[in-house]
Amino acid sequence: MSEILQTTDVATSDADLLDQTAIAVRAAGSALRERFGNVVRYQTREELMRALAANDDTALDILRPRLTRLRPDAGWVEDELDGGALPPGEWWVVDPAEGNVNHLHALPEWAVTATLVRENQPVLTAVHLPMTGETYTALTGAGAFLDGRPLQVSGAEDLGLSIVATSQARPDEDEKVVRRVGSSITAMLFDALVVRTAVPATLHLLNVAAGRMDAFWQFAGARADLLPGALLVTEAGGQISDAEGRPWTPQSESFLAAAPGVHAEAVATLSR
Repeated sequence: MSEILQTTDVATSDADLLDQTAIAVRAAGSALRERFGNVVRYQTREELMRALAANDDTALDILRPRLTRLRPDAGWVEDELDGGALPPGEWWVVDPAEGNVNHLHALPEWAVTATLVRENQPVLTAVHLPMTGETYTALTGAGAFLDGRPLQVSGAEDLGLSIVATSQARPDEDEKVVRRVGSSITAMLFDALVVRTAVPATLHLLNVAAGRMDAFWQFAGARADLLPGALLVTEAGGQISDAEGRPWTPQSESFLAAAPGVHAEAVATLSR
């Protein structure tokens, strides 16, 4: 069956909406994959930003009309680097090329994400990895899935036997945040089995939701970085909070997602 986006005047259920969202991110991913292969060379920050924007625009040209057609009254987050709370109502939070810099460097770790947020709570998310063909989805109260197969976080109970991960601070991040990232990596190197550090955050969170890794943390960060993975991990049975164990919201200054059996240990390590 061809993946043709269809809409009707009848209100679409969230489950049907998720199916259509998944079709949209796969279509955008296919367009980005056609642009993938050669390392994009740049000599200045301006050239880098233009190359990043070209990828974003390629995906957004597909995502924006399709998602707007699905939810005409939903707002649209214009900048995937924005953080904090959203105004009331429904909003599409989209990262058209999550891991965009990897794409430019011909590295395969990148994705297309779309999340519907309702009254500041993520309702559904679809994350497509064009280089593997995988699509991860989650719907509040209905679970998390990889190509239709249920996901479950790991049963790890010892941080010392766990694989954990974090992502790099943004290039223009505040010095205090950068130093906090560095000290947290050092702390985890002492307490965890393996520490992975790379971008983008979403791919680490997919691995936590799938039980391949046991915890992920990040300081600061944008909504589009964290909302898709937060919903996937939660629906896969994981636990999310800030780095000090308090409830996480998009306004929080830190983020932690972990298998329940190692969450408390991770908080203790990050709080040192």
